[in-house]
Amino acid sequence: MSSRNTPVPLSTDAVITLVILTAAIVLFLTNWIRADVVALLVLISLGVTGVLTVEEAFSGFSRSAVVTIVAIYVLAAGLNLTGAGERVGNWLGRAAGESEGRLVVLVMVGGAFLSLFMNNIAAAAVLLPGVSSAARHRNVNPARLLMPLAFATILGGMATLFTSTNIVSSGLLAEAGLDGFSVLSFAPVGIPVVITLEEDLAEIYRLDERLFRARIPPGSYLDHRSLAESTLRELYNVSVMAVERDGRKQLAPSPDTILHAGDVVTLEGSLDEFRGRDVEPYLEILNPTLDAEQYLESVEITTTEVALAPRSSLIGHTLQEVNFREQFGFSALAIWRGGRPIRRATSSTPLLFGDALLLQGPRARIHLLRRNHDLIMLGEPAEPVADVRSSKLGIATAIMVGTLVLAATGLLETAEAMVLGALTMVLVGVLSPDEAYDAVEWRSVVLVAGMLPMGLALTNTGLAAAIADNIMRLTLPYGPLVLFAALFLLSALLVQVISGPAVAAIVVPLAIESARQAGIDPWSLTLGVAMGASMAFLTPLGHPVNVLVMGPGGYRFGDYTRVGLPLALLVTLVILILLPIIYPF
Repeated sequence: MSSRNTPVPLSTDAVITLVILTAAIVLFLTNWIRADVVALLVLISLGVTGVLTVEEAFSGFSRSAVVTIVAIYVLAAGLNLTGAGERVGNWLGRAAGESEGRLVVLVMVGGAFLSLFMNNIAAAAVLLPGVSSAARHRNVNPARLLMPLAFATILGGMATLFTSTNIVSSGLLAEAGLDGFSVLSFAPVGIPVVITLEEDLAEIYRLDERLFRARIPPGSYLDHRSLAESTLRELYNVSVMAVERDGRKQLAPSPDTILHAGDVVTLEGSLDEFRGRDVEPYLEILNPTLDAEQYLESVEITTTEVALAPRSSLIGHTLQEVNFREQFGFSALAIWRGGRPIRRATSSTPLLFGDALLLQGPRARIHLLRRNHDLIMLGEPAEPVADVRSSKLGIATAIMVGTLVLAATGLLETAEAMVLGALTMVLVGVLSPDEAYDAVEWRSVVLVAGMLPMGLALTNTGLAAAIADNIMRLTLPYGPLVLFAALFLLSALLVQVISGPAVAAIVVPLAIESARQAGIDPWSLTLGVAMGASMAFLTPLGHPVNVLVMGPGGYRFGDYTRVGLPLALLVTLVILILLPIIYPF
């Protein structure tokens, strides 16, 4: 136990490390630069300043933790491609019956169950279509289900080794000469934590507010012009949703549709703005607002809602840039972002992860949306997997179970078992080598590999010891439980704005050093820190799964705090009570 009463002097390398760490945290918080790029900047900065050797700076890419994470992505993809997630989603819908309360509970159970074997974002993504479909069929607002789904996958991840945060924490323990975590280490605390918890599209997007009808009078410049030639969007900032002629209504008219005098057009846009542009000589406004649904759907035309997949190639691009309408035949009526609909310039608005899109187009082409890996269909179950993949569900499940047994029994090291399982998935044809590479979220891999050397720098320079010494002097007089609570809360606060693996890379070295100075078990303290670094309940920033459901659920930033704070307090209480009992310090 440390008995120092004065601060530990910092070496030059420790000061440099502190500056790099502070800069990295600022960049993570502000999101000026992508997180994986920040991690690479950390790596290279530690190398060029001489804090670490070249080999040490790039050692993150050879760590067993990184290899394990890559293998888990492949294993999860094997289960997903054979229809495991789809079957769980379908079962949820059948088992819930008509009970909304039962549906909420089953969604949480299903999300938590899948996240025991998949990374959290994959578990949520495979269940999202089925959960959204179940909500619509029961007239339940999707917002009542999707945040519980997200939080359940996070909680399920806390009960298993198979999340990036827990894998990184285990790897740092091993590098410190201590036993790493096993497959079941988190279960005695994590499972009780999990057990403790247990509208119509047009209305949601408020399109009624912006729909109105107008007639083309004789002599209008629009007579005998195509929609493309009419320049209505460019001149008046409106979109033509339907054209009525002789009692027949054409929805989602194509750009080459010819307009005639006497046609009645249904327009989407600001009526007040439209009236202010002196359009009466060309269009006669008929009635104010309309019931949106009858002007959005027909026998041939439908509306549907989609979300962007976690690694969608559409992210950062506009629908115009990717020729979305030409590819799929669907137009975007609105984009749901940050709790509000964007209904203007939807085709020229760059898309962000977390966006949900309300689309209108031909029913006959909706299969193109279902089969596109960049999109997640929200209004109906996902496209069924091919028969050849379904036939391999048993094989994929057996491989996953065998992998878990090998890792849990210690017959193989965790990294070895995971890589063997992933390789077997490829060798038996559950997925191809190209699909295995595509399944890996390489940004997350680079983030982890880039931040791991920071843990090495914290330890080698003595900065971890200095910070731990200060934590000790503040908390240890009140006992080791207060030290544990302080480090747990530090992790839990940081993960609201910084990814869990990055938090683990920063806080775990402090926990190990603090435990050594205090004469308590570093293993137990690190497990608590890892669980704290998974508690991303208060903001959408701390975990990608929160961003995934933000658009489809129509959530705003504050909704996460309002719903997540009571949950976070409850989980904190359970962990602070159970962990010291199950794993004494």
